[in-house]
Amino acid sequence: MSSSSFEEELRQQVEQERLINQVTTLIRQSLELPVILETAVQEVRKLLKADRLIIYQFNIAAPACPVDFDQLTTAVPITVPQLDGITYESRAHDRIPSVLHRIEDGWQLPATELRNKYQSGQSCSITDTSNSANTSVYFLPLGSDSVRSELVTPILVQGNLWGLLIAHQCEHPRQWLTQDCACLERLADNLAIAIHQASLYAELQQQKATLEQQVIERTQHLRDALYAAQSADQAKSEFLATMSHELRTPLTCVIGMAATLLRQTPETPLPPEKQKAYLQIIRDRGEHLLLLINDMLELSRLETGRTILDIREFSLFDLASQTLRQLQDQAQKKQIMLFLKCTNGANGDKAPRFLADPRRVQQILLNLLSNAVKFTPDGGTVTLRVWQTADIATLQVEDTGIGIPEDQRPLLFQKFQQLDPSHRRNYEGTGLGLALTKRLVELHDGSISVTSKVGEGSTFTVQLPSQVRSALDYVRSQEQPLPVLHQRILLIESDEEMAHVVCDLLNPAEYQVVWMTETDLAKQNFQILQPHAVIIAGSMLLEFWSWLVQEATALPPLLVISLGDGDHHRADLSLMGLSTDILVQPISQPDAFIDRVASLITRE
Repeated sequence: MSSSSFEEELRQQVEQERLINQVTTLIRQSLELPVILETAVQEVRKLLKADRLIIYQFNIAAPACPVDFDQLTTAVPITVPQLDGITYESRAHDRIPSVLHRIEDGWQLPATELRNKYQSGQSCSITDTSNSANTSVYFLPLGSDSVRSELVTPILVQGNLWGLLIAHQCEHPRQWLTQDCACLERLADNLAIAIHQASLYAELQQQKATLEQQVIERTQHLRDALYAAQSADQAKSEFLATMSHELRTPLTCVIGMAATLLRQTPETPLPPEKQKAYLQIIRDRGEHLLLLINDMLELSRLETGRTILDIREFSLFDLASQTLRQLQDQAQKKQIMLFLKCTNGANGDKAPRFLADPRRVQQILLNLLSNAVKFTPDGGTVTLRVWQTADIATLQVEDTGIGIPEDQRPLLFQKFQQLDPSHRRNYEGTGLGLALTKRLVELHDGSISVTSKVGEGSTFTVQLPSQVRSALDYVRSQEQPLPVLHQRILLIESDEEMAHVVCDLLNPAEYQVVWMTETDLAKQNFQILQPHAVIIAGSMLLEFWSWLVQEATALPPLLVISLGDGDHHRADLSLMGLSTDILVQPISQPDAFIDRVASLITRE
């Protein structure tokens, strides 16, 4: 070889090395895979002076095909096929036909031999396809497409066959030089590194986007939690302000009336009528405070799941009538007319009896009716509708009151809410009534809804399904005539004040009450007394009952005196199986208490 030829070859190698480095630099300027591949096919084609350069990629997700699921008669797995195809192309001029985006689901034969060869990293070339006798050494995608010469180099990303870098000479045959093959292999290696880096970058960007989304969601959660905490703090402040008013106002009145009564002297006595009026005010205010405290305790028990339904059979019509009578005085003060309408067999003796907790159903009605009376202007009307089927009862309270704006209805059943702050000056209340009502309805697996129009009134509709009762519930639900006088009652109560209240109520009703402060004393005298009923403090119940079932020849009815609503005693009473009842302190309705005692004795 002459020195000039050697120098020319060396110059070409240096120039090719420079161009390879230049192309490699261009490829590495981006981390976006489409940009990298598009740049690669353009620059590599120019470097090799080929007519066409393509990237043939393996395992491309096929385009999704529409599936008519209505026509499928059997369940079929939905799979996304993996195809092979040409994803990038560069042509020297437009006369060369394009093969871009051609996709096929396999290799030309012989596929296995070619794939194994390319997986090993070998390159293949052919000078003239028209004169070649062995097509297994090259790869022509989807026909020749005027390909006269071909040079193929695999792209191996982390040792896996990612695709092929293919150079075509379309217009005339070409003898591929060793440096051409080496150049394409080096560029394929650099391209594989760039593809791997781009994949890592894409994964990093995806992780970054995921983390950013998580940060956004976490920030939103924290913001929501902060808002909830601020709302809770505001609700607490409003609750304390409301409770301060609701408790202090009647207490101030009670203290004032009591002080006035105490200040009277024999020389300057108050007229009996005024004394009676003052005592009535004290009683009314005391009952208001008791109702308020009971509502708070009831709501607390409902929210903590410590409430048990006392299922009984009763008449909805009788319960509705009794509830309306309790509100008659309150309605008369505002000249409000109260109406009761019963349909679908819910009226009179023909009415089907209903299974539920009558005390809590009455509490639902009282809350709805008292709200209706409270927010109905003077001279308005409040209507209670009751209709019943075998499985469900519907209670509807309609008023001609101030109505509820639509935007404030979502707050309607929340605790401590009076929808319009100005109402606090005009209408007393803590905002517990409807929240408690909703939870009592849900305790029965029922539903409550409301329709309203501002200035015209509101309608609350409650639907309660009939409850399932046990054998004990059936025994307790049977109503018997009242009462039999001169019955002997054993009272076991360590609280002297409570015992005096019970004795003062039952003795005038001609019951013989024997009071004992300890269960041991009651056990010693039980056989002598032979009581027709036992009234016992809840704290002494289990000890006395354990002795009673072992020693007594006859088991009397029990009336348990309980703090709160007595739910914590119902499980104990359900195991006893006889006539039992619960008396909740304090005794606010003496007549009802006497009736309950008489009813309990007659069930013996």
